Amino acid sequence: MPLPAGETPALHSFTMRRMRWNAALLAAFGIVFVWSLVRPHDYFTWLLEVFPAIIGIIVVLAMRRTFPLTPLLLTLLTLHAIILMVGGHYTYAEVPLGFWVRDALGMARNDYDRLGHFAQGFVPAILAREILIRRNVVRGRGWLFSIVVAFCLAFSALYELLEWSVSMLTGAQGDAFLGTQGDVWDTQKDMATALVGAIIAQLTLAAWHDRQLAARGNPSSTR
Repeated sequence: MPLPAGETPALHSFTMRRMRWNAALLAAFGIVFVWSLVRPHDYFTWLLEVFPAIIGIIVVLAMRRTFPLTPLLLTLLTLHAIILMVGGHYTYAEVPLGFWVRDALGMARNDYDRLGHFAQGFVPAILAREILIRRNVVRGRGWLFSIVVAFCLAFSALYELLEWSVSMLTGAQGDAFLGTQGDVWDTQKDMATALVGAIIAQLTLAAWHDRQLAARGNPSSTR
């Protein structure tokens, strides 16, 4: 079968692999979403926690032709959505995995929400990196690294403000969404965890991300 006009064999192969992987990710998202929706802890908290994942999948599907994302980024976004949906089903303070880790390591609290905030820095770091590189917004690896970290910190702060606003408006009903578990420094620790996630994501995944960008015809402009 002849290739579409202007498409090289390498790009065609990349496109086919991406389509198969995207279908698997979409199926995983759908399965966990349905599970999460069935008899959660309470539907108010579920909606607050899962709403970003719902918005995210809508945006990704709407832009799949005009701005298709790399497989690495789509995989990270799916994993982040699963973290949100699991937290929404149980509430972050009641996730069984968090209790298991707490007991195994002798910790004082269920720290599943720390995983969520780590992902809140780790995943948006690759998202911001992809947009900045593909739109040729930033040149120089130092500037790219710094701007991505700043973006993730700003995003984390915005989310903390959202949690605070919901708690103020809804009172006790929003406590499960706030999820401080009695820790007066919870907000600061959440933001620090997101910062660590943003840094680690770039240190560990930048080379892999660059190869996927180059494979789809967007070589890194960060020399």
